[in-house]
Amino acid sequence: MQINSHLSRLIQDVAAHYGDREALIYKSFGGRQWKSCSWKQFAGIVGQVSNAMLRLGIGVQENVGVFSQNSVQYLFTDFGAWGIRAVTIPFYATSSEQQIQFMINDAKIRFLFVGEQEQYDKARRVFATCHTLERIIVYDAAVHLEPEDPTAMSFSEFLKMGEGNPCREQVEQLQREASMDDIANILYTSGTTGDSKGVILTMGQYHAAMEANHKCVPVGEKDRVLNFLPFTHIFEKGWKILCITEGATLIVNTYPQEVQQSMRETHPTCMSSVPRFWEKVYQGVEEKIESSSWMQRKIFRHALEVGRKHNIDYLANGKEPPLALHLEYEMLNKTVFSLVRKELGLENAHFFPTAGATVNHHVEEFVHSIGICMDVGYGLTESLATVSCNHIGEPFTVGSVGIPIEGISVKISDEGEILLKGPTITRGYYNRDDLTRQAFTEDGYFKTGDSGYIKGRELFLKDRLKDLFKTSNGKYIAPQMIESKLLVDKFIDQIAIIADERKFVSALIVPEYRLLEEYARQHGIDFKSHEDLCQDKRICRMMMERIETLQQQLAHYEQVKRFTLLPHPFSLQRGELTNTLKIKRRVLNENYKEEIEKMYEE
Repeated sequence: MQINSHLSRLIQDVAAHYGDREALIYKSFGGRQWKSCSWKQFAGIVGQVSNAMLRLGIGVQENVGVFSQNSVQYLFTDFGAWGIRAVTIPFYATSSEQQIQFMINDAKIRFLFVGEQEQYDKARRVFATCHTLERIIVYDAAVHLEPEDPTAMSFSEFLKMGEGNPCREQVEQLQREASMDDIANILYTSGTTGDSKGVILTMGQYHAAMEANHKCVPVGEKDRVLNFLPFTHIFEKGWKILCITEGATLIVNTYPQEVQQSMRETHPTCMSSVPRFWEKVYQGVEEKIESSSWMQRKIFRHALEVGRKHNIDYLANGKEPPLALHLEYEMLNKTVFSLVRKELGLENAHFFPTAGATVNHHVEEFVHSIGICMDVGYGLTESLATVSCNHIGEPFTVGSVGIPIEGISVKISDEGEILLKGPTITRGYYNRDDLTRQAFTEDGYFKTGDSGYIKGRELFLKDRLKDLFKTSNGKYIAPQMIESKLLVDKFIDQIAIIADERKFVSALIVPEYRLLEEYARQHGIDFKSHEDLCQDKRICRMMMERIETLQQQLAHYEQVKRFTLLPHPFSLQRGELTNTLKIKRRVLNENYKEEIEKMYEE
């Protein structure tokens, strides 16, 4: 049963149904023990936050900033703000001072909620240049506040302002007046091609998205959902709210680097993620297979082939597997694949929404073959996440991004661009009427910037239109497609394809240093630093052989001819990555200009 209330009342309405049932599982900042919170307790704290915000003087549709990693306090702030019709503006926990200064000033934020020491320190440093900013409310009790800082307040102090719900009647009146036209969020895009722009997301968009996803995404009250992606990301934000409307238990993972440990400790049934997560899982399993005995490798390779036939050749195509194949798969599922899932903490795996980038075919087939249901989809911030997804239980094609959800109209322009219209699409960009006009066609369709096509009922992606490279020979190159093929190699951690206006394709590659060091030791290659490894001809020759194997199916003009191994990763601090860890090609081209030019020397 779904409870799809207006977001101002959602937690209270779900709590009225589920009461003392477990709603949240979480750790305190820096803590090691998992804690629990019931729906009744969740609703009580959200009510306190609403009351405390009113006592601070936060008004209807006022913008409130949240600068934190995932935490229960983040959830309390979001729903508490919506309870008084305020707007929350999430900042990525890794945002730079320049980025948060821009967003605070653009949105005229007076009150900023921050997570840990790093976020508090950044907020303090930009305070003087943010003329509207009045108060900083700090989630983590361990944060060291600046002496005599009159602007800072701990979250516990803030909550005390709402004890006893002193503004209950005002809160209830505001909720009665709440409208589907109210703005819920302004989400600033990560800006791979320029300055961030604030995407307006309304209560009505959320309501429509929850209704449409309910009809094709089978999350329910028995699910335990691990929140891995940042709540700032529209994919996780929308998914989290869908799970709440369905009464699922949320497991809040605060530190991304601990996700696999969290999976093994909490045994989630569902988790939204980006393809890179599953690529890492694939690489990890492949690494273990390669280090196994000859017999173990043979058994596992056979099991994968059986899993692929059963789950993809038959089930994915809507066909019933032959009895002999089904019985063999069930036996292997219990004896081989169950061990893999147990190692991941996914003994009770239900399904796993995956979006945000191209999913490699090998990785998608592998995940399904071992008995994990990867629900591949496509969406944007401007579409409030889901545009399309695989409908669980229905046939799907590996390589597609599923079937458009109900209520959204998808069409392909003459140039091949995916265009969208429907109740989940943004009405525009905050304070940017010029960008809003440019983003829509004359007949009201939103221009996604992605190229794709529809085959049957399914949507397929090609690439970002503006990311297409044209070589000096006139050939068009889709860099993300090539990158996704090569990223499955265990020795490659990050990669950026170079080809625009060049005579052939090259690549900047950040290797998986741990595995590279291990390879060097096994093959008697001396090294003292990452630089030594990256420059060694034997290492480069091995990498080229692996790349050539992976790119055999690419056209000759799409294949990487030369590459440079880099001794350090692409960096947020150097501006080479967005907060969602997408590469900024313009910045990479500038930062590695010498390395790139050297690859094109005769």
